[in-house]
Amino acid sequence: MKLAIIGLSNSGKTTIFNALTGQNADVTIYPTVSGEPNLGIVKVPDDRVDRLAEIYSPKKLTYATVEYIDYVGLTKGDVAQNRKVFDMIKDADAIVHVVRAFEDDAVLHPMNNVNPVRDVETLEIELIFGDLELAERRLLRMEEGIKKGKKPNDAEKRLLLKCKDALEKEIPLRNISFDDEEQKAMKHLQFVSTKPEVVVLNVGEKDFNTKREHELLGKAKEYFESKYKDPLPVIRALNKLSARPSTKNFGAPAYYSLLSLCGKIEMEIAQLNSDEAKAFLDDLKISEPALNKLIHVSYDLLGLISFLTCGEDEVRAWTIDRGANAQKAAGKIHSDIERGFIRAEVINFENFISCGNMATARDRGLMRLEGKGYEVKDGDIINFRFNV
Repeated sequence: MKLAIIGLSNSGKTTIFNALTGQNADVTIYPTVSGEPNLGIVKVPDDRVDRLAEIYSPKKLTYATVEYIDYVGLTKGDVAQNRKVFDMIKDADAIVHVVRAFEDDAVLHPMNNVNPVRDVETLEIELIFGDLELAERRLLRMEEGIKKGKKPNDAEKRLLLKCKDALEKEIPLRNISFDDEEQKAMKHLQFVSTKPEVVVLNVGEKDFNTKREHELLGKAKEYFESKYKDPLPVIRALNKLSARPSTKNFGAPAYYSLLSLCGKIEMEIAQLNSDEAKAFLDDLKISEPALNKLIHVSYDLLGLISFLTCGEDEVRAWTIDRGANAQKAAGKIHSDIERGFIRAEVINFENFISCGNMATARDRGLMRLEGKGYEVKDGDIINFRFNV
């Protein structure tokens, strides 16, 4: 999973990046329009992997991973400058939209004052304008091709016109329904407003865990609900006291999640060792650090789950789409296993832990043999039988 961290300049993007990755990338107090992107790969925290490692003492322990990319901030009204950012993030699975909600006179705001809802709308509009410019450019090329005698791709032209119509109405493409053929045709276009979005309100220390933080989160949620009534997007508002989010689908093809955190505090936590970090979290009454929380939200937003494989050689978590069948999951490990799939030996993690070992699980009838069409569940421990 690849997540692109975006936002207006001085929203705290790089602070959030440091909090998520444990890195120490330079944080500036003034807007920048150039530089190299920050890249970081982090392990997905998974207590199930840790527990299986205790049982098997494997030679190798492999967690699922998330890649984060952080680049310069977006600039209001500057399509050419913003295109650099869009080109950098176009292959990301989702975007993490950092919104400044903290007051600090030492850190310049590109629009002169802090107004989270205005900034949310501003960045949404920049994503839309970026996609509109892309759609218009491709349509213009088609027209030029027609003049030269080149036959146009009618399906793509219809798709581009559909996208252009929505974008001109300032509707992001993630809020528009596309059939399977249209979605397939859109992949190479790499529109950025199609990407699922996690909106992160970066609050100040004085607002941390206060009524003010809750109010800011509520106002952001109200913005999305009022802006996109038809179709109504999937919106989940979370704060740092929330448990893992549960999917609440209102029936629309749009995807948003909202959460709030204090980037400055989270970055400090990320620099501590595990014992110090736990004590700090407990003291601040934070249920889990930003890294864990954002990953949970992102998995939920993208419809991802993890299945597990285990043994003395390796304990490993594998990320797949929710709803994927056993044969598809086998292909995540190796194409030969998918091609030669025979059966999947499956046991739920909790059932396995209650038994303590596979032999007891089999004796109790908790180990099941499933065919290629079996829908893999989050936390399934699977051993694939195959023949090639």
